[in-house]
Amino acid sequence: MNMQITTRFATAKEAKEIIDFQIAMALETESLALDRQTVEKGVAYVFLNKEKAVYLVAEADNIVVGSLMLTYEWSDWRNGMVVWIQSVYVLPEHRKKGVFNSMFQFVKEMVDNNPYYCGIRLYVDKTNVNAQKVYTKLGMNGDHYATFELMKQK
Repeated sequence: MNMQITTRFATAKEAKEIIDFQIAMALETESLALDRQTVEKGVAYVFLNKEKAVYLVAEADNIVVGSLMLTYEWSDWRNGMVVWIQSVYVLPEHRKKGVFNSMFQFVKEMVDNNPYYCGIRLYVDKTNVNAQKVYTKLGMNGDHYATFELMKQK
């Protein structure tokens, strides 16, 4: 049975699902237990500051089954905005059913149809081989950049 997937910009009504997804993703991908209050504040910030980031949600049968966050990076080399895909999560029972593909195609269409945007980027944990295969299949490559970070400890 084919599942009908709809992708759209999230509204604050989906904040609880997005918070739950972020907590589950951190635990699953990095064995990191996030502080719920901090995540609640972080998600609320996005809904109040759309110039910083926005969320997309994917729905199947009127249930939110996946989400991602888009952030922006100005590229002076390209005189345009790079759209970053972050915080991707799909409920385990809905994986490998086209949910991420639906969200990715939404972003790609958004970028393709607006000359202000010049491309799409994302980062992926080096050990997340399954996600890397998905991204490669969609035409993305990890050949060009490595990501380094220095994060403050709380």
